[in-house]
Amino acid sequence: MRAWYLAAACLAACAHLLLLLPAAGQEARVSYQGAQLLRLAVLSEEDRRLVEALEGDGDVQIWSGLHQNGSEVDALALPGSAERVKELLESSNVTYSVVIEDLEDAIRSENPVPSEEEMQELEGRKGHRMTWYSYHRMAEVHGYLEYLAQTYPKLCSVQAIGTSGQGRPLKVLKISSGKPNSRAIWVDGGIHAREWISPAVVTYIINELVENYESHSDAVQAVDWYILPIVNPDGYEYTHTTNRLWRKNRRSNADSRCMGVDLNRNFGYKWGGKGSSRDPCTEIYAGQYGFSEPETSAISGFLTPKIGTVKAYVTFHSYGQYFLYPWGYDRVLPPDYKELDRVARKATQAMQAAGSYYTAGSSATTLYPASGGSDDWAKGVAKVKYAYTIELRDKGRYGFILPANYIIPTAKEGLAAIKIIAQEVARLK
Repeated sequence: MRAWYLAAACLAACAHLLLLLPAAGQEARVSYQGAQLLRLAVLSEEDRRLVEALEGDGDVQIWSGLHQNGSEVDALALPGSAERVKELLESSNVTYSVVIEDLEDAIRSENPVPSEEEMQELEGRKGHRMTWYSYHRMAEVHGYLEYLAQTYPKLCSVQAIGTSGQGRPLKVLKISSGKPNSRAIWVDGGIHAREWISPAVVTYIINELVENYESHSDAVQAVDWYILPIVNPDGYEYTHTTNRLWRKNRRSNADSRCMGVDLNRNFGYKWGGKGSSRDPCTEIYAGQYGFSEPETSAISGFLTPKIGTVKAYVTFHSYGQYFLYPWGYDRVLPPDYKELDRVARKATQAMQAAGSYYTAGSSATTLYPASGGSDDWAKGVAKVKYAYTIELRDKGRYGFILPANYIIPTAKEGLAAIKIIAQEVARLK
């Protein structure tokens, strides 16, 4: 069985590489036709080793669960591999269910995009193209930030804090009542390119704080906000044009045929430890050194001078519905973990009231160790009191391909959490 599997895996790997070959003069769009999302019951160490072997051979892409507590693993059986993977699972007595029958079909139906005429009509009527009924490209997100700065100049301003590896701006919106010596909150999204729900939720929060100011005036009067909706614009754009499931940035690694660095393994606190890799071909490649990437370096450069002012750091990811706090680098806790946990549980109660249940806990203990993360750096170096990673919807029915009709329900949960954190920051002495 194993010999047969290895021979078949080699043939499948060659076939899958053909799917990734670029057309003349441009990079071809990656098709996931026939790929299936499977949910596996991994009940033993032997089961785990089998799944790891499938991942290592390029037959599956692990979406969640393999290194977490519990037995459920979400694994995407890649094009050309799905039937063989299922046969091997069955012969090895690994129970599974098919969650998404054909990923390409799910991708096609995920994001209904309005026509250009509809977008122009919307822009003429509202002054911008943001709707939160679809996922938007970087230019539309950045255009919205500029619109807010022009329309609400006493409340908003936009600053490019740096550029990505391919030269795209990293645009931060500052929302401030102008009150001197205000405490501040940092919010970001889109550090992992394929997690489209993250920038969508962040821009919804921006919309509420600015254009629905009267309903949230306490949150804006009490604190200043620094909000970066898309940390990884190169990767984000690449998911829209070429490979929907791309995770990393688009770093060209000179010593490897593989591209990209996982920006959430590249922050310079406990860099290169557990849950990261020095192999550029992995999804969790940490880069050559901490802050090797212009995107993470820009965040550090912007926030380091503000140590003592920024009291909360919230980064939005997907998926799984978790509300996580440091430490992520190992299964240890910071001295004030009880306070972090108290606010996390208060926030998850607000999120549940808004729609869905979220699990609160420390990152490494609740999920798995992952060093070089942004929230660990915020807590350990930038001295931020409240540092959180929020893993948004869902729990795996759609995973990274969350249909656009879930944007607003998910965003309402994110807003509920953010308002609780703002209340806690405002109460600090």
